[in-house]
Amino acid sequence: MQTFDHIILGSGQATGTLLGKLIGTEDSIAVIEGGKVGGTCVNYGCTPTKTLVASAKAIYVAKRGAFFGFEAGEIKVDFSRIMERMNEVRNGSSNGLTNWMESTPNVTLIRGWGKFESAKRIRVGDELVEGKNIYINVGTSSFTPPINGLDDVDWIDNAGLLDLQQLPQKLVIIGGGYIGVEFAQVFRRFGSEVTIIQRDEQLMPREDADVANNVQQNLEEEGVRVILNANTTSVSQNGSEVNITVEVNGEQETVVGTKLLLAIGRRPNTSSLNLEATGIATNERGFITVDESCRTSVDGVFAVGDVNGKGAFTHTSVNDAEIVLDYLFGGDRKLSTRNQVYGLFTDPPLGRVGISEKEAKASGKKVLMATRTMSRISRAKEMGETKGFVKILVDADTDLFLGASILGVGGDEVINMFATAMQAGMTWNEYRKTVLVHPTVSELMPWTLDALKEI
Repeated sequence: MQTFDHIILGSGQATGTLLGKLIGTEDSIAVIEGGKVGGTCVNYGCTPTKTLVASAKAIYVAKRGAFFGFEAGEIKVDFSRIMERMNEVRNGSSNGLTNWMESTPNVTLIRGWGKFESAKRIRVGDELVEGKNIYINVGTSSFTPPINGLDDVDWIDNAGLLDLQQLPQKLVIIGGGYIGVEFAQVFRRFGSEVTIIQRDEQLMPREDADVANNVQQNLEEEGVRVILNANTTSVSQNGSEVNITVEVNGEQETVVGTKLLLAIGRRPNTSSLNLEATGIATNERGFITVDESCRTSVDGVFAVGDVNGKGAFTHTSVNDAEIVLDYLFGGDRKLSTRNQVYGLFTDPPLGRVGISEKEAKASGKKVLMATRTMSRISRAKEMGETKGFVKILVDADTDLFLGASILGVGGDEVINMFATAMQAGMTWNEYRKTVLVHPTVSELMPWTLDALKEI
């Protein structure tokens, strides 16, 4: 049995951050990975999907040539080349991380699925390893819903979609969250007929209705069909097609697709870890419970990334690792001091930080809100990208930002300014004084605050 100072179970994005600091200590480190090195982000999430988003955007812009004053001729989509480019990017990232670990003297990459035998002891196949500190970074996987007939149907999840060899003629997506919405627009722009089946009354239920409705309108303008309040009752295979039976307001309808994508949610990868042998606590959904420093209920064992349920993004996973490193090396970062910030990478994208309007109204605080449409932002007009709007929320008693939503060109980048202001405790009055570069989308954010009104 080998003993290490640190054992990292899983190689997602938090692992790279942990290694960045731990390697320099010259402690012995083991990384256990049974799948592709790099975890979800590199292999099935951010890296490949945003590569597809870029291809879809280029196709869309080329088709708008007349608007900008040029002719591009007939646009022919080469799906094979699109997927080849995506694989070049994601495989390069995974291989780079693998080479880094394998070439670092005090890091041992162990291939295989790890299973606990005790709190500090993990079995990987025939190999048994023990560590002083353990970091659980096993992430989540797609949730399979209990739909009648699903076991007999050729369906795919987000990982399966990224391995397609041919463009689906008719892509049906069950689930109108971030994954479903992004893929819907991407594959519609590639040329697929796309239908989203959403059980809730709006897409992306966590978002404000005006945001969700705007995104839906953008999708529908591009030819995506969206079916809301739809309960999928059964599915069946009919040759190369899948029949999806849905119930909408008491009426039944059959939607036909050549590919069925399930994008309903994610579950933590904890069921196969044998946590029962460790004393590590989980909640009712299977996420590992942690304290402010990502420590589990067992001393010396940490849970980072999606598996702890404290965030579902690469940047929160990385921040989890930074919090753990602060705990180990004397810093003061805590989970409670982190502002929730994220992006939806549709076109136009959505950037969001803090609380939403509906959360603000339910908070009991005296809240001010300001909005501005993208059609009133000069740079957006110059780029021909006028869809969407900006919404900023402020605490009337403290003048501090509560949150912001930016649905529009550059929204995924501009939102980081508000995240910075909120982390720094900057009041909206001070932010208003900031001089920003013209002409940009960002420069209109301070001016938008002139329209603050109580909600």
